Amino acid sequence: MITLKHILVATDFSEPSDAALTYGRALARNFNATLHVLHVVGNVSTLAYGAEGYVIPLMEMQQEVEAAALRQLEERLIDNDVRPVKTERVLLTSDAPARAIVEYARNASIDLIVTGTQGRGGVAHLVMGSVAERVVRTAPCPVLTVRHPEHEFVLPDALVAVARA
Repeated sequence: MITLKHILVATDFSEPSDAALTYGRALARNFNATLHVLHVVGNVSTLAYGAEGYVIPLMEMQQEVEAAALRQLEERLIDNDVRPVKTERVLLTSDAPARAIVEYARNASIDLIVTGTQGRGGVAHLVMGSVAERVVRTAPCPVLTVRHPEHEFVLPDALVAVARA
């Protein structure tokens, strides 16, 4: 029997990530599991290079980026369902999102990772790579990747009740 106690949804706030969150929520509800929703923020200090003699307030900028990401995370976690899911919000700072996701999964004893994927192919995939692919290759647990638009397996509870009637 498969027992899922901790499900991790990695999000970059894209449409595929929102679809992955829908799946993660449904799985967490069905297994009565804790839903960990994780977003990885890039480290601004490695991205920001000012012109000579110009100093960028990196600490303030990093805090603003993290605050904006936290607001987006909160917006996606509003759950008006009659059976709310126990949720943990996680915001990490890293320049290697796949590694951060996998390390969090390992440290938090995650049973399943759910992540969206853009489904890039060809040259775009070779040049840009795929966070989802790196997670699949290195994760300590199973990984469910969700493309958008996806097959509509997940239905709101109200539609399930109507379908059964």
